[in-house]
Amino acid sequence: QVQLVESGGGLVQAGGSLRLSCAASGVIFSINDMGWYRQALGKQRELVARIGSGGKRNYADSVKGRFTISINFAKNTVDLQMTSLKPEDTAIYYCNAVPNWDIWGQGTQVTVSS
Repeated sequence: QVQLVESGGGLVQAGGSLRLSCAASGVIFSINDMGWYRQALGKQRELVARIGSGGKRNYADSVKGRFTISINFAKNTVDLQMTSLKPEDTAIYYCNAVPNWDIWGQGTQVTVSS
């Protein structure tokens, strides 16, 4: 059974950095593309970063050059390094497969103050 547990969010000033981590049990990274999604208040959930089973990475234009997605195979986590954070990055961040499964974790809140 798949279980996704996100962590690492917090409150940070604009220009700061955060590293999110998603503990993914029951997931085989060599089979599934994985991604980080975010949902800001009043907006739809969007995919911001994706890593393929072969290691290829794709990013939404809004985060390109600032966010880096990676997989830690030793810890079985999907990580998101976020730098140069902006207030518009404020959202709840989730990890999931791409395309996503029906199961979602609780997410982790990222708040960027101006």
